[in-house]
Amino acid sequence: MDMSIHTPPGAGAPHDQGSGTRPAPEGGTPPQQDGAPAPRRTVTHLGDRVFRGLSRGSGITLLVIMAAIAVFLTYRAVGVLTINEGNFLTSFQWNANANPPDFGIAVLVYGTIISSVIAMVIAVPIAVGIALFISHYAPRRLATPLAYVIDLLAAVPSIVYGLWGALVLVPHLGGLYEWFDDFFGWTGVLSYQGGAARSLFTVGILLAIMILPIVTNVSREVFLQVPKMHEEAALALGATRWEVIRMSVLPFGRSGIISASMLGLGRALGETMAVATVLSPSFTIIVSLLDPGGGTFAQNIASKFSEASEQGRDALIASGLVLFVITLLVNGGARAIIARRKEYSGANA
Repeated sequence: MDMSIHTPPGAGAPHDQGSGTRPAPEGGTPPQQDGAPAPRRTVTHLGDRVFRGLSRGSGITLLVIMAAIAVFLTYRAVGVLTINEGNFLTSFQWNANANPPDFGIAVLVYGTIISSVIAMVIAVPIAVGIALFISHYAPRRLATPLAYVIDLLAAVPSIVYGLWGALVLVPHLGGLYEWFDDFFGWTGVLSYQGGAARSLFTVGILLAIMILPIVTNVSREVFLQVPKMHEEAALALGATRWEVIRMSVLPFGRSGIISASMLGLGRALGETMAVATVLSPSFTIIVSLLDPGGGTFAQNIASKFSEASEQGRDALIASGLVLFVITLLVNGGARAIIARRKEYSGANA
């Protein structure tokens, strides 16, 4: 019996077993190394292209809107600024309807910045503490309803806060102001002459209550993104709960806290109705934070816009341009701080 093995035609062609390459096909493509991954072709799906185009278009649209706002404010402000009789930055009066007009923004800059700083000093530490309590201390049965209440506070309209501040907050701050005057009145900044507590300090307290939910919610979400391995490693090394927060949670969430604070500051800078309801405006710079008086950009625009002439409206728009620039500078500074500490962000952890 013939036991020889018959091979098909062409199967016995010489093949270099040691070279590790496949013979080149008839098309002439170069041989592939055995075990080497074949080159992959990047296939862009239609949905990816549409999403990328929409994202790019949204970003460009946002920049166009910002540029359009800046151009509009500048165009309306330049004309009235050229005929302004007083010093725009140092004048302590507002006669924008006069001919020629005489108005300044020094009082508005002072009132806006002071009330916003007071709000930030009060709100940010409390908001961070609440966020840490919800995310790391409170049991789930308490954390969930507490977070829900904080979310509801963020949805309350500003006019409701203003009415509450005028009817409840203002009448009950007299005792606190007298205490400040007794112990810190010698500074001049916290002296109190009596009367209704419609001052920049009251505005700062009200703004702190308004921005508290914003800072709390953003900070809470950032703290919940801290990698569990970091916290568990610190606990395994014998760290206490506070040491875990100080060494792992707060460094990781630092940029998020700054971002949350800037969101709250943006609302404090531009708040209108609540400030107009509580503040007793006067176009002077009040050294004492407890005495009635002062003013902010948003409050001044809201109170004077309806009765202003065309020239007066241009003057109000000029003050709005200054507020626009201040907001851009504040947000730019915040972005610079966040960029320097980007190693703590969740995206780079």
